Amino acid sequence: MASSAVDIEGNRRSPSLKETNEKGITSNTSPESASVRSVAPGDNTHRTLKSRHIQLIGIGGTIGTALYVQIGKGVLNGGPASLFIAFTLWCSFILAITVGMAEMVTYLPISSPFIRFAGRYVDEAFGFAAGWNFFIFEAAMVPFEITACNVIIHYWSDAVPAGGIIAIMIVLYGLVNLLAVKWYGEVEFWAAIGKVLLIVALLFFTLVVMLGGNPLHDRFGFRAWREPGAFVELYHSGNLGRFLGFLQCLIQASFTIAGPDYVAMAAGEAENPRVVMPRAFNAVFYRLTAFFVLGSLAVGILVPSNDEEMKLAFSSGAPGAAASPYVVAMNRLRIRVLPDIVNAMVLTAAFSAGNSYVYCASRSLYGMALEGKAPRVFLKCNAKGVPVYAVGVVLAFALLAFLQVSNDAAVVLQWFVSLMTVSQLINFSVICVTYLRFHAALKAQGVDRGTLPYRARLQPFAAWYGLVGCSVMAFVGGYTVFLPGKWDVPTFLFSYAMLGICPVLYVGWKIFKKTKIYEPEEVDLLKNLDEINEYEKTYVPTPSE
Repeated sequence: MASSAVDIEGNRRSPSLKETNEKGITSNTSPESASVRSVAPGDNTHRTLKSRHIQLIGIGGTIGTALYVQIGKGVLNGGPASLFIAFTLWCSFILAITVGMAEMVTYLPISSPFIRFAGRYVDEAFGFAAGWNFFIFEAAMVPFEITACNVIIHYWSDAVPAGGIIAIMIVLYGLVNLLAVKWYGEVEFWAAIGKVLLIVALLFFTLVVMLGGNPLHDRFGFRAWREPGAFVELYHSGNLGRFLGFLQCLIQASFTIAGPDYVAMAAGEAENPRVVMPRAFNAVFYRLTAFFVLGSLAVGILVPSNDEEMKLAFSSGAPGAAASPYVVAMNRLRIRVLPDIVNAMVLTAAFSAGNSYVYCASRSLYGMALEGKAPRVFLKCNAKGVPVYAVGVVLAFALLAFLQVSNDAAVVLQWFVSLMTVSQLINFSVICVTYLRFHAALKAQGVDRGTLPYRARLQPFAAWYGLVGCSVMAFVGGYTVFLPGKWDVPTFLFSYAMLGICPVLYVGWKIFKKTKIYEPEEVDLLKNLDEINEYEKTYVPTPSE
């Protein structure tokens, strides 16, 4: 542990970053370069992810099929204006979460950072519950994307059985994730570039066709906002119905838009993280905001809320991108070939997203094992620094995708969406609570936030804003099951299961380990800090590839 500094009253406090780096001049090291070794005792992962990998991983992990296909449900449920407002509003919550995450992770860029911070800054039992919630969330996303890939492939043909596609996907994920982490980074880098190119192309497509650049020469502009209208009544008539339509869009946005957690999970395997991570957090937020806000605007322009083709596609569980508002618009405008290209690119997006979830889920399990909150067997890494048993467990979790062999794929997808929405909101709430305790600890221990590698603005108000928004949405997400005639046991369980499981995990670990909630003065801000500072001093950039 780093030597502590002493304040004017003689109390122990954490040193500022300037104090811990007084001797910090970058120097060369032996061939055993710090850039390819871990910086924390017991951590056997390798720091081989470059800046370009980190920035694209955050985008790749967030942009899946939801941005291209499921987003169309928002138009049907709430109308184009509700969808646009909901996505714009939710991006403000993501910003609040991102800046807090960035400050903590750049201060101490270790493996599975925010999961471990929850235990260090709040309560070990809190970290236990947070870690397993995040693991379940990420692991459940893997079969979700595999199911999506199966549906996308069947857009072209039913010749390949669902079971065969699922098996192939699991094998591919295994190959990519069991190789050196740099190869995972390369796969995600190029796949994420494809996703970015696709959404940019679709936004450009929207601009061109709305201005009349289509085979029908229809200059439709914002016609769908006027007829049938900008807002849709859902479940009820009048203002209540329009509000419920907006609420449904907000729930969808809370599932669709993420990002900072994926960037953070790569902190322990990033080269020169205190330089790379701040740029990555900023870039990912602004890019994702642009893609999701503009994407929600685009689909509301392209397809009216009463479009029969899109309604039928969603109600019947039509394969692939058939339900995508972009494909629906292409069909209406009699544009050929492009729907097949979109479907192919959406398949790439789904595969890439699932690949990111395998990585994040396995690293969350590895991080918990480092903290003693998961079996130590998950600490086992191969020669390339990959936690092999953790990856194996996640791939076993992916077998849940075989549920769609005997159930309607649309139903299975909806189950996973319900489970993941509430888990993601709990995860965001955990991050906000953790940051509030981190902020309080810095203040109580006399650490000047101006010395940190990254200082978030509007704190701690931004963290409170994010906490309130995410907590409320976690309870609101499954509200439809309480409406007259809407009760459905599987939907209720998948919507609220984690809200019941997390407190049980917290209380159980607290009783078993007799943990306590830390006072700000008791929070250990120094653990692993020596190793990070030493890594910075001895860091030698690896040659560009």
